[in-house]
Amino acid sequence: MSKRAIDTSTWFSQVAYDQLPAMREIEDPDIDPVPETNPSTKTVLKELYLPDDKLKEAVDLAIALGRPLLLQGEPGCGKTRLAYAVAYALGLPLETSYIKSTSRAQDLLYTYDAVNRLYDAQIGAEQSKDVKQYIRLGPLGRAIARAQYGRRSVVLIDEIDKADLDFPNDLLWELDRLEFRVTETSEMHYTVGDHPALRPIVFVTHNEEKALPAAFLRRCIFHYVEFPDSEERLQQVLATQQVKNADLSRKAIEVILELRQLDLSKKPGLSELLDWVGYLEAVKKPIEELDLLPSIGALLKQEGDRQRAIEALAKR
Repeated sequence: MSKRAIDTSTWFSQVAYDQLPAMREIEDPDIDPVPETNPSTKTVLKELYLPDDKLKEAVDLAIALGRPLLLQGEPGCGKTRLAYAVAYALGLPLETSYIKSTSRAQDLLYTYDAVNRLYDAQIGAEQSKDVKQYIRLGPLGRAIARAQYGRRSVVLIDEIDKADLDFPNDLLWELDRLEFRVTETSEMHYTVGDHPALRPIVFVTHNEEKALPAAFLRRCIFHYVEFPDSEERLQQVLATQQVKNADLSRKAIEVILELRQLDLSKKPGLSELLDWVGYLEAVKKPIEELDLLPSIGALLKQEGDRQRAIEALAKR
């Protein structure tokens, strides 16, 4: 094992995120194949996000060491949107992979369409002689290829615990070395090489549905995203999300903090709070009615929790 090269050229914590423009031009990650030069851009809207200092520190550490940032926390607490915010802040294209139970690790690097190639060969299509015509790079593969061309990317691997346990194990070498070869042709080999400032910034989210292998954890930086622990912090989050009715925000926060004290199967998180407050503000719901839990379906998703919450608030 050798010492990891440290990249101190990029600091997320030093970006004045609230002063960034509402939109900016960023390389379009959907262009396939990844262009070596003069990439097309697209207009990206600013992600409304308010990371705390500990989260910024974790992002900086992951960037410096070139290791994936593994984010755990309750569903709906902002793990996924962090990748969007960091990509926007740094002006980098965002490659996304939303993991399913059928996802394979190789799909992150590339896919080979052998069926279409066989079909083309049977009808005598000339392109069937070139295997590269049937190779498509995946999100991590495109990010590594882009780095080889001198440009950096952000990669989101969302909800890795949905996949089979082999999934993280099969990515160990590629995440460590940031290099891969397409086995179907010797002509396609991609590597970041000795360029720490070009290493993809990788975010991996995990909802704790199943444990991850120790070898994978060893290659990651870990951070647990907590639900904001104070009313003031929640007010700041709602203000960042452009909720303008301060009295409504204050009352909604009071209600959700009380709900989170109950013994619920699934406590409402930030995502639920934003949905609830956004809807109540849009329909101009009177503040004095919030104790009756209007539109409770936005907050609680199980009948047992719903009944428990209604009974608890009725007893006050």
